[in-house]
Amino acid sequence: MKKLLLLFLFPISLFGQLRDSVYFNNNNFIVNYSETLEGPRSIRYTVLCPTGTASRSGMEFYTEKTIKTSDHKDYEANEWDKGHMAPAASFNCNRDMLYGTFTYVNSSLQQQSLNRGVWKKLEVRERELATQGPVQVFIRVEYPANPRRVPTNAAIPTGYYKEVKVGNKRECYYFKNVAPTTSELEAFKCPCRNAIN
Repeated sequence: MKKLLLLFLFPISLFGQLRDSVYFNNNNFIVNYSETLEGPRSIRYTVLCPTGTASRSGMEFYTEKTIKTSDHKDYEANEWDKGHMAPAASFNCNRDMLYGTFTYVNSSLQQQSLNRGVWKKLEVRERELATQGPVQVFIRVEYPANPRRVPTNAAIPTGYYKEVKVGNKRECYYFKNVAPTTSELEAFKCPCRNAIN
């Protein structure tokens, strides 16, 4: 009876104490994830497949067993896309690698026009640069002290700092998590921060 009770209580205690910082490494990207915010804090990746052709047909986002993440309900009937932080198209060497980007650990509540517009444009630029050499990317997802949340509790980021590094050259961008007023990528360039962290 005691064993049965312990097995029953384990899933409850697994998410009983939500963590503000959990590192997740799937060998293709590293995410610092916040269970309290139900969103990523930062992401690092290297563009691995700038010209890959694996199909994402039939792939859906999935939750992780050991991390409390956002889920499908957080993105229903609102302006927020399931914004890939490590982009699917940069990991489409094969279906397994591509599928690895569909974890909710890699998803941010991103304003749909931003996600489908200039954010996507920068992802294309990363892949173009990667045809010439390794491209490393760092993203800092920013939240205020008391963030707005969707009704199902996931926190809405206020913005994204994104750094693209090729050799010794760094390009840095900042995007507010709102519908952009321009599609010009240059408008989002910003000074690079002291170091990738």
